[in-house]
Amino acid sequence: MGIEPRATEAAPARYRPRRPCRSVLYRCVQAHLETWLALCSDGHDDEAPVPAYVEREFRRYLDCGILAHGFARARCGQCGHDFLIAFSCKGRGVCPSCNARRMVATAAHLTDHVLPDLPVRQWVLAVPKRLRYFLHRDAGLQGAALRLFLRLVEQCLRAHSPGSGSAARLGAVAFIHRFGSSLNAHLHFHCVVIDGVFEPAAAGSIMFTAATGLDANTIAWVQAQVRRRLLRVFVRRGLLPRDDARAMAQWAHGGGFSVDGSVRIEAADRAGR
Repeated sequence: MGIEPRATEAAPARYRPRRPCRSVLYRCVQAHLETWLALCSDGHDDEAPVPAYVEREFRRYLDCGILAHGFARARCGQCGHDFLIAFSCKGRGVCPSCNARRMVATAAHLTDHVLPDLPVRQWVLAVPKRLRYFLHRDAGLQGAALRLFLRLVEQCLRAHSPGSGSAARLGAVAFIHRFGSSLNAHLHFHCVVIDGVFEPAAAGSIMFTAATGLDANTIAWVQAQVRRRLLRVFVRRGLLPRDDARAMAQWAHGGGFSVDGSVRIEAADRAGR
């Protein structure tokens, strides 16, 4: 008597639409957005009018995932089952769903197409609250601070990569974060840096030298250098009095400057990507 083999294929996952209107964030924005916009436009509590792009992001968020604001119809060609998929806002500022999707897509692109199979280290820079205000409002100052930070990281990697010369360069991808974990205004920099340096080699090729010995003292040196040089930048631009910069340079516990480089991922950890 023959025995039929048991089907081993798993049942296809059933599409479950998300319900953004049930979330606390959605209900809060829906209930208070118009009041907040009106108060800001009337000058209450010394609030400035809300920028158009901020209002646009909130309004797009309220439409995200709601069938009444547009949808696509998907149909299975085999079984004939169909269902509706609500349009997303694809925003970058408010919507948790679209932000998460963008984050995952960016990480996959970097892993698959940008970062080589080499060890990487995350370097993070945060500055005192007094300086964050200027960074929030001045894109040019943001770029200057980021370039200064990466130059010092490169100098550190070059010093800890045996045999590297003055032509050695780092490889990095940087992200500017504008908020902290509690949605407070907190501009800081996250940089994914290849943990070593690249140098030109024979026949137009590139040679990589891995960094060694990057410990807490090394990272503390980078933080001290960032603190000293960035305060000098703010003084030169007339954003900080010289006496205040001298005082901030003497503050204890880093004076509000923070550099972290403790997170390192080995090349083998990404081999199965």
